[in-house]
Order: sequence, then structure tokens, then C-alpha cells
Amino acid sequence: MEEVLRVSELVCGYKKPLFDPISFSLEPGESIAITGKSGTGKTTVLNTVLGFMSPISGSVVIDGREIGGLPYQQLARLRSSVVGTVFQHGELLSEYSATDNVALARLLMKKRDSAAYETARKLVDSFQVEPTRMARDLSGGERQRVALARALINQPKLILADEPTGSLDPESRDDIVGRLIDVSRTHGTSLVIVTHDPVVAAIADKQLRLVPAVPQAGEIAGVGRLASGALK
Repeated sequence: MEEVLRVSELVCGYKKPLFDPISFSLEPGESIAITGKSGTGKTTVLNTVLGFMSPISGSVVIDGREIGGLPYQQLARLRSSVVGTVFQHGELLSEYSATDNVALARLLMKKRDSAAYETARKLVDSFQVEPTRMARDLSGGERQRVALARALINQPKLILADEPTGSLDPESRDDIVGRLIDVSRTHGTSLVIVTHDPVVAAIADKQLRLVPAVPQAGEIAGVGRLASGALK
């Protein structure tokens, strides 16, 4: 089966490495949780996979294409057509409705898609959010459901979720994680979740803990460890 994502010997950082080299791959429908202490570079990994940052060394291949050498326009097209993103606070446009927020992601990729609004409305409704409600009036859990709908509007092969439950109560957390895993398994969408929550990490198929490249007090730096996650 063809891999959706392959990360090989990746090292990230600004002036010096944040963590030891990491490698992992995802086939359709597989999920991985990236964990580690604050400041170890979890979000930096996602930014590098998205092509927003260049790695110190290593490579990222998405849907068979190594992103390191892609021109900006090709990289942007790859991101919009293959990758969906979900962030900690939803990152919605407050002055627009839930449907508007989701439809915009579609229109940015297909400017002449006349069905974008209706497709977005149905998708938002399927996530149990009133399509016409303004984003500013949504609860934290509702905002994340809309953010997930937005990530799915272009039918991506890969979803990158950065602390998607970090600001939610346990009930909303379980709802969002359940939806992410359900989407991954039902639609064959690969999933990368950055999280500090062991409950969230345990649901992924794989777990990767980042190990600081420079030893902290009382620690010995080692190689990033990849292990099977406990499925529940």
C-alpha cells in the first residue's frame, strides 16, 4: 500500500537541533501521536511537514512527493489538496458563520466551485453544529468540530492536528478525538496528532516521543522512539 506520509531522519530547529532524528511513515487510515515535553519541538515537526519551515536535515515525502524541493505554488497546491489541519483553538474567523468558515477552505482551492457553500453546510450539519451560527458564538467543542469539518472539506489524504483537545474539557476532548479517529478509519485518512495528553496519544495506532537533542537536567538524550499505541 502506498504511503501517504514518510518522514526520514528529520531534525528540526532554529540554530541548533531541538530533538534527535525522527523517522516514521503512515499508510492510508493510520494514525500517529507525537508527544514530548513542552519546548521539544512537537509543533515544529508539523510546521516542517507542512513546508512552513525547512529542516536542519532529513526529508518529508507527502503523497509520493518530497516537499523540500517543491516551488512555492506547487507546495501550496499540495497542502490545500492533500492536507487538512486542525489547531488547538480552531482558528476560525469570528465574524463569519460556521458554514462560511468551512466553505472558504473549499473556495481557496477551487475558486469557481458553485457547490462549495452547500457542501460546507451539509458537512457542518453532520458534525451537529447549526450551520448558520456565527463562529464567535460557538463553544470550544463546537469550534473544534467546525475546524475538523473545514479540514475535511477538500477530502484530504492527511490530517495534521496540533493539540486539538488542549483547551477542551474531558467530554469535549473525547468527542473530538473520537471523531478524528473515526474519520481516519472510515475514510482512510492518515492522521498526525501532536498532544501532551496521554489519553489522546493512547488512541493512535503509533506513538512517537520526541527526545531533546541536548540533555536537560537529569536526562540523557536518546533517539526518538516509535512504539505501537494502545487502541481503545
